[in-house]
Amino acid sequence: MSRIGRKPINIPNGVTVDLSNTTLTVKGPKGSLTRELHKDMKVTIEGNVLTVERPSDHKLHRSLHGTTRSIINNMINGVTEGFSKSLELVGVGYRANKTGNKLVLNVGYSHPVEFEPEKGIEFEVPSQTKIIVRGIDKELVGATAAKIRETRLPEPYKGKGIKYEGERILRKEGKAGKKK
Repeated sequence: MSRIGRKPINIPNGVTVDLSNTTLTVKGPKGSLTRELHKDMKVTIEGNVLTVERPSDHKLHRSLHGTTRSIINNMINGVTEGFSKSLELVGVGYRANKTGNKLVLNVGYSHPVEFEPEKGIEFEVPSQTKIIVRGIDKELVGATAAKIRETRLPEPYKGKGIKYEGERILRKEGKAGKKK
């Protein structure tokens, strides 16, 4: 059995979970999320406890068991607390600004790079070198943060670029001088 998959999920107060066929809808104080689950996974709701069961020990069912439980748990956590990803800008002249709801990055290109937030995503810029991406969908928050990081990936020689907060960049030694 999957250790993660067999754990029951407690549904907190203020959160409603609706299951119709294979469509799961979770509504909470921060919003609502809808997701299509795999048809073979059996999801049962008894009171304030949700459990996920698999029909057999087939390899596909074993792999979907824990994944389905994690997805549902992330949906419940998203509508109650939300998710955030922090990014840092490292480099001379690299800075971020928020214009309206757009994120504007100056990261060494001849033009500023603008990001329009998708539905359910918001940007926060506490300082010129820090960006926080917030939202209720964990997958969308991570994908948006990865897209921002992709505009200027951290390079290994000087460490310049956009990196996740706490990310350690593996540094390389520069070119060695000519030996006589």
